[in-house]
Amino acid sequence: MKTFTRKITLLMTLVALLLGAASCMKKGASSKPSNVDYYTCTMHPSVKSQDPKGKCPICGMDLVPVMKKGGGEKQPGQMQGMEGMPGMPGTKPEAATQGAQTREFVVPVERQQQIGVTYAKVERKPLRHTIRSVGLVVPDKGRNWQFVSRVDGYVQKLDVKSPGEIVEKGAPLLSIYSPDLLTSEREFVELLRMRDQAKTKDARETPERLIQSAKRRLQLWNVTEQQIAELEKTRNAQENLTLLSPFRGVVQSVPVEQGKGVGIGNMLVEVADLSVVWVWAEFYENELPMLKVGQKIDVTAKSYPGEKFEGTISLINPFLEEAKRTAKVRIDIPNPDFKLRPAMYVNAELGMDMGEGLTIPVSAVMPTGTRNVAFINKGEGKLEPRIVQLGSKYGESYEVQSGLREGEQVVASANFLIDAESKVQQALNEFEPSPSPNESPVKR
Repeated sequence: MKTFTRKITLLMTLVALLLGAASCMKKGASSKPSNVDYYTCTMHPSVKSQDPKGKCPICGMDLVPVMKKGGGEKQPGQMQGMEGMPGMPGTKPEAATQGAQTREFVVPVERQQQIGVTYAKVERKPLRHTIRSVGLVVPDKGRNWQFVSRVDGYVQKLDVKSPGEIVEKGAPLLSIYSPDLLTSEREFVELLRMRDQAKTKDARETPERLIQSAKRRLQLWNVTEQQIAELEKTRNAQENLTLLSPFRGVVQSVPVEQGKGVGIGNMLVEVADLSVVWVWAEFYENELPMLKVGQKIDVTAKSYPGEKFEGTISLINPFLEEAKRTAKVRIDIPNPDFKLRPAMYVNAELGMDMGEGLTIPVSAVMPTGTRNVAFINKGEGKLEPRIVQLGSKYGESYEVQSGLREGEQVVASANFLIDAESKVQQALNEFEPSPSPNESPVKR
């Protein structure tokens, strides 16, 4: 009996020792606080570990704790990164009164250099608004002349033979042989002779009246005043009618051939004066109130880089094109060297001074939907997100209506990365467990 009792006592002592050793091993294996679910990497959230002193296997950063539900974790749907800003959803009244201390966060200067942060100064400068359009060069309709045959005859000689030829004012274009013209010129010469031979004033009245009628008929046949004066001087009727260019221009078309018969109404030759050309440009309906007849506007062409042609707005079409919501605007441009050619595409640009205003670069603004945010440089890596009210956009700058002061520095590049850094820091602060009286904080 004593032997049996001794064996039972030895067995119970052995079981107690094994249970104590297992308890010690369990306590040594798990030293994380009870309110921590797991540890993760802020840059790689997919990493999960139970080791409080572990490191991320991807980037080597120290792991941070993730709290269990109900242990300080942020509720879904609450905005992150901007709660401390006055006027943002989820901001408590007492948080709004804490000022910059609540909104500021720190991104070390070395980290800012790594992500490529640059700064720009909030400055007051002249505002200039520019509207642009693409236009098409066309000849001036008032400087385009089409010669149409007004007599029946034959093309005896072509002085211009192809489109593109430059002709001077008064240069011959072509000659038409016309029996009717020869007959009319002979009648004109005969009437001149009768007037000269008349003895009395009454006898000269009838020939004078007929001379004016004959002269008018010759003018209707494209005979110029100079040619009529020459005929009156020489009294030598010509069987050919020579058409002369009314201005210095460029031949657009020559639809007739030498020796070919022509009738009344046939097209003979077309000449365009390109010393002044039109540009038809299209502007959107919201830009039309900025345009006025008589405004000067700059025109550029890819064919002449660096060169500007000054034009004048001469017509604004009141009718819009329904599909494109644009209206055509006619710009008159002097073109003495014929550099601008019909059917050439050009760019029209109108710049307007809009006074002065406080400006920041477009890249310094981070839109968040209904608000715009800029990050203010406080020095030594401290940054403050601030809601700004913006005006119009002028080129690569925004006009600032409120929210910033002149001379402040704002983040001009990598602001989305700065926003990500602020959210990471806020997440770290929320993941940090609150130490209990009997528990020291977990060191990372």
